[in-house]
This record gives sequence, C-alpha cells and structure tokens, in this order.
Amino acid sequence: MKTVRPVFEGIDAGKIEAITSTITLLEVLVHPFRKKNKILVEKYREILLYSEGVTTFEILNEISEFASELRAKYSIKTPDALQIGTGIFHGADIFLTNDATLKKIKEIDVIVLDEYI
Repeated sequence: MKTVRPVFEGIDAGKIEAITSTITLLEVLVHPFRKKNKILVEKYREILLYSEGVTTFEILNEISEFASELRAKYSIKTPDALQIGTGIFHGADIFLTNDATLKKIKEIDVIVLDEYI
C-alpha cells in the first residue's frame, strides 16, 4: 500500500481522476472474503464505487470486443485487456500498472508504478 500512497493522495487532492473497471472490485475483494472480513469488503466497495475521483465502470460489450483485439494483438491476459480496454474506452490518458510487460501496448501510455512514483 505504501507504494501506491502517492497515487491515492493525488486522487484525494483532485489532481488525478482514476478510471477502473469492476475487475478491480473483483480482485480486491477476494482476500477480505477469504478472511470473512466484512468491514474490509465494505471499505473497498466504498472506495471503488463511491469515492470522489474514482470511477469504476462496468465492462460493456464494446469494451469486451476491444479487449479481444488487444489480446489478439499483444497476447496479454484477459483481465489486463479488459482493464486497459476500459481505460481507453472511457478516455484515460495513462494506464498505471505493476506489470512492465504491458508497456508494449501502443493504444495508451502505459506507466509502471515505480516509474510514476
């Protein structure tokens, strides 16, 4: 969490507008559900669905189709393709990730978290 703190501080300060998809909700809720931590489930849900500066989009058919093109072109994983496709579809300027292999994507500026911080 310490690594992404500057990102969340930028969101809180209104300097960054974050776009993500419901894939993020799926991914962050796994651990609290395993631990039966309902409080953390609610906290994550609140952050992703109701925070100022964060918009979590559902995955539309058009995004799925575009994500398929990204997968075919770059041989990336489905969740990555859906996240990137969501960002591009909804006008994101950059895609922030921990996965340096995604820098091969040309349709959006991919920045690895370590480079951003």
